[in-house]
This record gives sequence, structure tokens and C-alpha cells, in this order.
Amino acid sequence: MRSTVRLRILIICGVLVAAGIGGWQLLPSDDVRTDAITVGTTDEVTSLDPAGAYDAGSWAIYSNIYQSLLTFKPGFTTPVPDAAESCRFVGSKLSTYECELRDDLTFSNGHKITGEDVRYSFERMLAIKTDVGPAPLFPTLKKVVAAGQKVTFQLSGRDATFPLKLATGAGSIVDHTAYPAKELRGGNAVDGSGPYVLKEYEPGVSARLEPNPRYRGALTKTGRPVVVKYFKESEELATAWNAKKVDVTHRQMPPDFLNKLGDASKDGTRVTEAASAEIRNLNFNIRPGRVMSKTAVRQAIAAVIDRPAIVTGPYKGTVEPLYSLIPQGFVGHSTAFYDTYPEPSATKAKQLLRDAGVDTPVKFSLGHRKDATYAAEAAEIKKQLEETGLFEVTVKSVDWQNFQKEYAAGTFDAYPIGWFPDFADSDNFTAPLVGTGNALHNGYSRAKVDSLIAATQQYSDRGRAAGDFKAIQDEVAKDVPLVPLWQKKDYVLSTEEVAGSQYLSDGTGIWRLWELSWI
Repeated sequence: MRSTVRLRILIICGVLVAAGIGGWQLLPSDDVRTDAITVGTTDEVTSLDPAGAYDAGSWAIYSNIYQSLLTFKPGFTTPVPDAAESCRFVGSKLSTYECELRDDLTFSNGHKITGEDVRYSFERMLAIKTDVGPAPLFPTLKKVVAAGQKVTFQLSGRDATFPLKLATGAGSIVDHTAYPAKELRGGNAVDGSGPYVLKEYEPGVSARLEPNPRYRGALTKTGRPVVVKYFKESEELATAWNAKKVDVTHRQMPPDFLNKLGDASKDGTRVTEAASAEIRNLNFNIRPGRVMSKTAVRQAIAAVIDRPAIVTGPYKGTVEPLYSLIPQGFVGHSTAFYDTYPEPSATKAKQLLRDAGVDTPVKFSLGHRKDATYAAEAAEIKKQLEETGLFEVTVKSVDWQNFQKEYAAGTFDAYPIGWFPDFADSDNFTAPLVGTGNALHNGYSRAKVDSLIAATQQYSDRGRAAGDFKAIQDEVAKDVPLVPLWQKKDYVLSTEEVAGSQYLSDGTGIWRLWELSWI
């Protein structure tokens, strides 16, 4: 692994004590800047409507312009009330969850927020059920009942992870009078109740966020104006950084760029290198009639994939090989794929295909998001497979918006996708990825896996679910609906004039733009 980039976070702070209020806060300078802080990212927004997207770019913006009943504080994995005054499970069955909504909430359009808006938001999201939406995150949600400011969620079974899911972008509350019930809201208008309001938005280009004076919730302050600039590819983001067109960058800089940072503090660059649970899998379209519907074909690919070559090649050592569905640092992490396919073996792959009566070469399509690094990754996978003489791979590069639509529609036979967890629990790597009706739209469904997923959700003490999580990974290594490729660290860069950039990456999936400030 690369060792030249280390954690360098400069926090300039002081103690503010006044009238019984104490805490650590940034002290204002004599000449306070009022211009917007510019943040660059390659994570584009798929939809401004929270019922319409389940991707990192969209959810990053949701956490700033919308509000959920619960949220996560920096560095903590247990959610706390945000739009809610309080929330709790009713009884001991973990199948009924109640929240009392705050009574002082309004949307940015001035409308009061009631329990009806919460009920409407969830039922609408589940009813619209877009191909790239967040509905797969709530397989246990059966019914939502609102009575005044009280909202009751009735679940189909025990689900100790339900509060964690409420704290994500999928729990965003919308105005029932402004968002249509059966389709996504058109245009670029947003009516949320988060710490920011969306003042300007040009899809795929930029978003201007300004503090929301109506916000009430878990935060004690809102931030400064922020302009988010979106870049199609990581190389474009690196060029913008070098040209000083952005003050902060987060997700994704090119591997070559990260390796060349060296002693970045000498040029005024602050680098936050944080442990991350971001992973990337090679997913298979196993719908009936497709070439990947044959288990032996998927197993043969898993037997050939050389992760270290991908890590040191396209990613220049900025990621680590991953041999399991659940990444390191999470309950139940195992090495199921390494145990089953310990070394890349063309011989084993050939035997698997021969025993299953599969003719070679196996021809299939490999789609990927358009980006130089992802293109290099796809080229390496193609090279590894075709060198065996067992496969013939056609690679297709597609822009992010269309890539999502095409893999959801089943256009590709195989497609690598990065996965950034919505909350810090192993459940977020099982139910949405290998459960029936999963977010990958690959057609995978196994009763045994679904049963094991349900078993993991019954424990409030998450450590008790470790055995079932390992069993899920063993089943996935046998069925191979996907092949884990790598796990990576997360990098945030900022100029020396900006404080708070480290809060953009803490593993909770929340993009805390309100923590950014000028020094």
C-alpha cells in the first residue's frame, strides 16, 4: 500500500464560553469571508427527488437539503433524532417503530411538516419504486401510520437495523403537497427542511447551497454558502484542483494523482486519509436466458480474477484486495472468496466450464461507468479473462446517468459498481446487494440467503449476527452473483484556507457541508 499520503488534519479552534454555553468552535477572523466554498466531486446527482435515486452523489446532496427523522453525529454509528423529537421500538418484537415528530419544523416553502408528510414520503417512495431508487433498503416495511405528529412504522418482522435506515437519504421527508404521489417531481425545484436550501442547480454541472434559516433539528448551526461542482471523470476533477478552481475535493481523485501527492502539506494542501468501507464488486446479470444465468460461468470468472493485479495496476496501490461481500472492519467479515478461489487458476475455471457442459470461449458484455480509471479496470479484467482462452469480452463505456439505467434494464452481462455504505452495519452489504429485489437489479434471488438476511436483522446486539453474516458470504461465494474486487480508503483534499473538510468522510454516508468554513 502507498505510504506517502498520511493523515494531515489541521484544526484551528478555540474555546467559546458564554452565559453557561461552552464548546469548541472555530474563532472568526477579523476579516470574515462571505463567498461560497467550492467543493468538487465526480459523484453526480441522479435525481433531486429522494424517491428517485440510491447513489452516493444524490444522497450526498440529500443529507444537506432534506431532513430525516434520525441522523448520525460525526463518528457515531447510533442514530439520534433530527426531524423527530424521539423514536423508539414499541415492545420487544422489534417490529413496531414509533417516532414523535418535532412541532417546529417547516419546509423551505414555509409549509409546516406533519406526520402526514412522513407517511406520504415513505409510501410514495415504495409505490414509485424506480429502478435506481432506494426501495430495496426497506424490504421489511409493511405499513406507515400517521396520527398528528406521531408516526408508526409496522414491519413484517424483527428488524433491529430499521432506525439506521431511517437516518439515510431514503428517509428524506418531502412536502406531500409539492411532490406527486405516483411519479418523480420534475424540474430542479426542491422543498426540503435540511440545513441548506438549493438556490441554483444545473444538472451535472453545479449546485449552489445556502444556509436554511428555517432549519430545526440535531444541528446547532448551519454552514456557509457552498457551491458543489460536478465532474464527469476523475481526471477532470484533478485538473480543476490543480487550476485552483475548487477549494475542496472528495470522491474521486485519480490513483496516479493520489500517489504523487507526497508531502502535500508543503504546497498548502490538507489531506484527510480516512478508513473507508467503500468497496467495488463485479456484478453479474443472472436473469433467465443470459449467459451469466449459468452458475459455472460465474464461478469460472471468480476462479480467474486476479485482484492484486487490479490493485497494483489500474489503482496504483490505492485500494486493497477484497475477498468477501462484507468489508474489513464490519461484523461477520470473512474471506469466503479466497477460501473458495485461493489463487487465480485458468485450470480450475476450465474444469468448472467443462463439467457444466459450457462451450468456450464464453462471450459476454462488460459495461462500466465512463472514466479513465474504470476503463483501465475493465481492460485489466478483460485481459485476465481472455488470456485463459475461455472468455471473449466486449467492453462498453457509458456515462453515469445512462450506465445506471442500462445495468438496471439488464443491458450488460457484467458490470463493476462501487458501493459506499449508507450506514455502518453489515446489513447494508447484504440486503441491498444480494437480497431478493436488490439494488443491483441482477435478478439474484435465493430463499436461503433471504432467510439468513432476516436472521441477522433480529439482533439488537449486532455481534450476535456474525455467524449468519458469515453464512451469507459462504453462500454468495458458491452462487457468485458478484465477485468482490477491492476495498479502499477515502481521501478529502482542501486548501489551507478551509477548515472542516475532514467531516465529509467519517463512514456514516453523510456529507457534512455545513462543517466547512473559511479560516
